[in-house]
Amino acid sequence: MVSTVRPADHRVPPARRGPAGRQRGPGAGRQREGLAAYVFLSPWLLGLMLITAVPMLLSLYLSFTNYDVLTPLSEVEWVGGANYRRMFTADPSYWHSVQVTVTFALIAVPLKLAAALGVALLLNRVFRGVGLFRGLFYLPSLLGGSVALAIVWVSMFNRDGAFNSLLAVFGVEGAPWVNDPRWALETLMLLAIWQFGAPMVIFLAGLKQVPVELYEAASVDGAGAWRQFVNVTLPMLSPVIFFNLVLETINGFQGFTSAFVLSNGTGGPVDSTLMYTLNLYIKGFVELDMGYASAMAWVFLLTIGLITVGLFSTGRIWVHYSDAGEQ
Repeated sequence: MVSTVRPADHRVPPARRGPAGRQRGPGAGRQREGLAAYVFLSPWLLGLMLITAVPMLLSLYLSFTNYDVLTPLSEVEWVGGANYRRMFTADPSYWHSVQVTVTFALIAVPLKLAAALGVALLLNRVFRGVGLFRGLFYLPSLLGGSVALAIVWVSMFNRDGAFNSLLAVFGVEGAPWVNDPRWALETLMLLAIWQFGAPMVIFLAGLKQVPVELYEAASVDGAGAWRQFVNVTLPMLSPVIFFNLVLETINGFQGFTSAFVLSNGTGGPVDSTLMYTLNLYIKGFVELDMGYASAMAWVFLLTIGLITVGLFSTGRIWVHYSDAGEQ
């Protein structure tokens, strides 16, 4: 007698139902996960709307009004593009602040990146105490933008500060650096350059990813240290250089705290430290011309956006990715 084996029943069992007859299947699980995600994201979304999005839209509206902070919003007068026309044609302090900010960014940002890369190359080695040195060089970045650090910096570069005392040891007469319009902006630049710790750490991480075999091959071909740096290190590090360049350029244009503390909120001496953001603060919160300040803020936002787009467009030319040809 031949026994027959019945094939297994591969039908998908019906989805289980809960006590109230509701379906409990994969779709319901995904819905619960999605709901939980929105619940956890709700504080951030609420903060984005109330703290960022709504004030930005309100400032866009105020940029077309003569709002002066003291007048209720319901009574402000719509002036159209008058604030923007005044900005570009009738306010010399605006263009002076643009000049100061651009000068600061064009000098401080490249020097800061150069200092960060140079120190990263020195610390990209194994020797006793390297971790301590990395921490010490990174420490100023932890205090970056703080009022306390700016106050210390101002005291160091006063007429009777520590820097002039050091110069006196070598017989050099110092100057009131922070109170001299010829040197006040350079003092701010030096403070920004000194805080190179954050890009230095990023450069260190990038240097760790450069294959040692490339240096060995270049050495076999007779390349010295400088040629290895130019032909191996810089091309392999170009994505990291680009990343730091974008971040530091944006930060350079947004400089405020140091200029505010050094000039006591005035942009002095003789408007030599009148950064764009400081000028915006003076217009909006000192002179209470908030409509004009809002217009300045939106022009600043669009300018930073255009600069960022320009950097990304040039990055296609000089930024090289090691896996660009691998598909």
